[in-house]
Amino acid sequence: MAKEVNIPRLDLNDYLSGSPEKKKAFSDAIGSAFNETGFVTITNHGLDKALIEKLYQQVQNFFTLPEEAKLKYEKVALAGQRGYTSKGREKAKDSKTPDLKEFWQTGQYVEDGDSIKVEYPDNVMVEEYPAFNEVTKEVYQKLEKAGKNILNAISVYLGLPEHYFENKVHNGNSILRGIHYFPIENPDALPADAVRAGAHEDINLITLLIGASADGLEVLTRDNEWFAIKAHGEDIVVNVGDMLQRLTNNKLRSTTHRVVNPPRELMKNSRYSVPFFLHPKSNMDLTCLDLCIDADHPKVYDDITAGEYLDERLREIGLKK
Repeated sequence: MAKEVNIPRLDLNDYLSGSPEKKKAFSDAIGSAFNETGFVTITNHGLDKALIEKLYQQVQNFFTLPEEAKLKYEKVALAGQRGYTSKGREKAKDSKTPDLKEFWQTGQYVEDGDSIKVEYPDNVMVEEYPAFNEVTKEVYQKLEKAGKNILNAISVYLGLPEHYFENKVHNGNSILRGIHYFPIENPDALPADAVRAGAHEDINLITLLIGASADGLEVLTRDNEWFAIKAHGEDIVVNVGDMLQRLTNNKLRSTTHRVVNPPRELMKNSRYSVPFFLHPKSNMDLTCLDLCIDADHPKVYDDITAGEYLDERLREIGLKK
């Protein structure tokens, strides 16, 4: 099975400052992997080890706050898009049982006078840990930059202008999510189908995940078998979301993935994970690209905007009524 799984480790510097040959090789490799499995691991993405460690320390600080302290940051009317989302609120699209997690979401910082600012709720600030607010903003903006560069490489692979996505994702509706898979003291009391994150596909264009080296993340291969994803050290894992799959008429695959429960003896331990969901602006047209449609690949999706699609999916996963 392993030889079927194309999850290459790529150096973003090859695309940003390499020779034309290295740049093309990066673009071809990421396009090929996204065509096959929808996953790559990326090194030299702009976050150093010290920043990642600082981020995880602050995320851990927040989730160790007492329940009542966390709940004052939960804004249910925002459908989980800013601040804290408590246990039992989110589930996988086709699941009836909520995931075993709680999370925090930080959104876009519009700092250039763009009128789109009125579309976004303000970010929620953690009073107890001012450093939490600072580090999440820094990580958000660095991952957004890395994500834009990866989208440029994808554009080249698809035969689009290199900066095709730039005006669509500038001040886009991207989200940095800090996840706490909380300890389970009594696994026997759980519903039989309760897992840390049920099998799902991401909603957005691409996801950049920090901390994927912790055991648990698995991807469903074309052979319908689960394959564990491992990252080296500070590498990030990048995968295709459903918006990019729609746009490319299934040329780039939004692969099903999940976070499985650890062995029983480790269920009492916390697990932390920080994905960055790169979204476009709500008005981006997700109509399938003409260059991804031909006689062998007829158009398979109805026309929709990114905002309409996000709204539909938030209802499916239980965050929006």
